[in-house]
Amino acid sequence: MPRTSTRLTFAVLATGAGVFSMLQSLIAPALPTVQQAMHTSQSTATWVMTAYLLSASIFTPILGRVGDLIGKKRTLVAVLATVAVGCLLAALAPGIGVLIAARVVQGVGGALFPLSFGIIRDEFAPARVSGSIANLSAVIAAGGGVGMVAAGPIVSALDYRWLFWIPVAVVVAATLIAVRYVPESANRAEGGVNWLGAGLLSAWLVALLLPLSQAGQWGWGSARVLGLFGAALVLFALWLSVEARSRTPLIDLKVMRLPAVWTTNAAALLFGAGMYAIWSFLPGFVQTPTSAGYGFGASVTAAGLLMLPMLVAMFLSGVLTGRLEPVLGAKPLLVTGAALGAVACGILALWHDRQWQIGLVAGVFGLGIGLAFSSMANLIVGSVPADRTGAATGMNANIRTIGGSIGAAVTGVLVTGRLQPTGLPYESGYTHGFTLLAFLCLAAALAALLVPVRRTPPLRSGTTRPTGTPTPAPVRVR
Repeated sequence: MPRTSTRLTFAVLATGAGVFSMLQSLIAPALPTVQQAMHTSQSTATWVMTAYLLSASIFTPILGRVGDLIGKKRTLVAVLATVAVGCLLAALAPGIGVLIAARVVQGVGGALFPLSFGIIRDEFAPARVSGSIANLSAVIAAGGGVGMVAAGPIVSALDYRWLFWIPVAVVVAATLIAVRYVPESANRAEGGVNWLGAGLLSAWLVALLLPLSQAGQWGWGSARVLGLFGAALVLFALWLSVEARSRTPLIDLKVMRLPAVWTTNAAALLFGAGMYAIWSFLPGFVQTPTSAGYGFGASVTAAGLLMLPMLVAMFLSGVLTGRLEPVLGAKPLLVTGAALGAVACGILALWHDRQWQIGLVAGVFGLGIGLAFSSMANLIVGSVPADRTGAATGMNANIRTIGGSIGAAVTGVLVTGRLQPTGLPYESGYTHGFTLLAFLCLAAALAALLVPVRRTPPLRSGTTRPTGTPTPAPVRVR
């Protein structure tokens, strides 16, 4: 591949992954507007988020594996085109049912994460792999921040449908460029897709994530919630059995048991719980009317601006990780990122009376997200065989999403467990929720300490690793 094409390739990968990450948070601040415009209930409107989450959780590891088998570029182009169709369908949706279906289609874009990491590993020079993965992770992390910041101004100046029209244009352009300039990776995994395993994976993920996202409406002790949790446990056990016996497993359990992989995934689960809960509840906290005894009565746009320090810090720290990782190693950066998240949530639990305190917390947490996202991706990519990159990084993203669902659900119970006569949560609910998130991020830092360290064998002078060979994360022993 011509050396000059790597920047364009990275631009395409960053655009696709960034847009998907942005779509994850872009619609959240606009849900009340969507609910009113489509004359639907709040519980129905929440399916705009739930459908996207479930779809991404299913398609991310499956299409990551498909990319390993039939070619990452081919799969990438198909996924980008699907996301464009989903955005177009959402922009034109005449009713809430079509919008929810469109969000299911958009969720296919979750596969952009593992496919992009795999293309970087296969096609970039070994010396550039870790830095490029860190930069891409920074874009992915910042995409969620862009969604929170941009939603208010877009809805106020235009209409909520432009939350989808704008991504249509961007993704179509990225698809056309990808067809022409992104190279097809030579690395291929052997075998095929274990469709029984894929079906069971989809089933237990839906059975787990659905009650987590809907328990607030259904009730934690309801038959539906308890029944789905029980089904998730049984289906998970069946999935493990099928994958362990398969000659071509969707998720290689031997790879998942690697010490560097399972410890990184444990940190991803815990940190994801803290991160998604902050994204979900901090904007609501600052929008709470001052009559509740706390909050600032901020508009959607003003709340987004208070999240701006998080967006800037996420991107800068993610890019900085690419420079620090060869020197310090990915493990210390993951520990630091999770610890910064714990510090931010701890500050928030104690001090949240001034807007500058919210901005400070957002910035500190953003630094943690940028460091954690980039280092997690590098630890996984550097620890698995090249032909398992897509499935392994896809599962890491899934585990982070599962953690986010758990964190948001539990925090929701704490925040809304007791309501004032006005229907608003008490301040103590938020305080308890932020305290829990601090402990979750601290637990993520402790899990990251368990990630094994190893030296990267130095290359002899004048030699390079061939393109496509595994590039272990250059973690230094401390």
